[in-house]
Amino acid sequence: MENIFEQFTVSVLKLNKLVHKIKSLEMREYGLKTIHVMCIYYLNSRREGLTAAELTKLTLEDKAAISRAIKTLGECGYVSYDPKRYGAVIKLTDAGADFAGVISRKAASAVKAVSYDFTDEQRIAFYKELETIADNLEKYYNSLMEGGRQ
Repeated sequence: MENIFEQFTVSVLKLNKLVHKIKSLEMREYGLKTIHVMCIYYLNSRREGLTAAELTKLTLEDKAAISRAIKTLGECGYVSYDPKRYGAVIKLTDAGADFAGVISRKAASAVKAVSYDFTDEQRIAFYKELETIADNLEKYYNSLMEGGRQ
């Protein structure tokens, strides 16, 4: 039981680092970074568009990083928006939608590779539990921020 903190923390950090490295490798040929993957992913899942503030919240990135990412994606022709308008809605262009397909295929391949020996039921249960852990950690963090203890 003493190793549970270390096991949990190291496993989560390792997962995060490996996912980041995989995204970096997959985007290298396109001249994009990991942040662009998630921006395109979320914009593709919400075809009506999102604001930079909404992307910031969804991607868990800071505002400045999202602003730079959106500018880059606009220069690549993947998104359209009015950069002079505060709260502008950002939408994928046709080229961006096509590229979202590339990202989806790469993501599906990665997910398949890491869970090839899971049954569908195991995969569903694992991701449900992982989401529960993340939600519980967020609640704990928020209670600490409010000065409470659990």
